[in-house]
Amino acid sequence: MCDRHGCDQPGNCPAPKSPNSRDRWYFCERHAAEYNQGWDYFAGLDKEEAAARAAEEQRDNSGYRESAFHGWTGSGDGSRSRDEMRALDVLECDVHAEFEEVKKAYRRLAKANHPDTNQGDKEAAARFQAIQAAYAVLRSAEERKTWKGV
Repeated sequence: MCDRHGCDQPGNCPAPKSPNSRDRWYFCERHAAEYNQGWDYFAGLDKEEAAARAAEEQRDNSGYRESAFHGWTGSGDGSRSRDEMRALDVLECDVHAEFEEVKKAYRRLAKANHPDTNQGDKEAAARFQAIQAAYAVLRSAEERKTWKGV
């Protein structure tokens, strides 16, 4: 059970009771997020100790780095890659935007930044190229998703 007083949810998220302590609280997901909101893992350590701790953590968890190949460590909710998240940002779309919304945003921004309508404006030309690249990333992701039948 969750260690938070009055909570009856399963406590499957361990959290340290204090910095540099091996003792753990076991919270439900909601209370673990609340507990960790202001947590500073390196509190009370000097610069060298913090660097040593970070190196130790990376060494101990290096096996998980292999999972990055599968896209499990990307930004967002795990359904989009880091490149797709950047592309959504360029197209000024929400992270949960459907592809139809992406198309509309692409058309709107491409029209506003097209070199033919902004002749001589090098910044607009650069924005147009970024918009095209972002749309290409999202279009290919959508095609992969459709092809896989997801």
